[in-house]
Amino acid sequence: MEFYKFNKESGKTITQFNSNFIMSRILQTEMAAHIGCMYLEKNGIVGLHQAVIPQLLLVLNGEGYVRSEKEEYYKIQQGDAVFWEKDEWHETKTETGLIAIVIESEALTPSSFMPLRGEKLY
Repeated sequence: MEFYKFNKESGKTITQFNSNFIMSRILQTEMAAHIGCMYLEKNGIVGLHQAVIPQLLLVLNGEGYVRSEKEEYYKIQQGDAVFWEKDEWHETKTETGLIAIVIESEALTPSSFMPLRGEKLY
């Protein structure tokens, strides 16, 4: 399990074409990818299971906790990204609610575009 960030502070200001916005790059893949939006309500859970293929969870809103096969939970919140390799056990849960984008693909390398979150685990 690896933790990244895609918050505003990790982005770059874009000014081409008279633009003025910040873009936080996430990834690029040359293989097929499945992208979905996951809505966990209050006390929602994605039960412990193995990743069928590499998976990236991007927290858009809310907060929660993730874990691998160990029962040590790590807090996640808006702007955090969590990456699991194929066959890695993982679980996501929230007490207050959480909205996340989930990207699954055989060829995910989030480290190419996003900075590691670091050791800060809130």
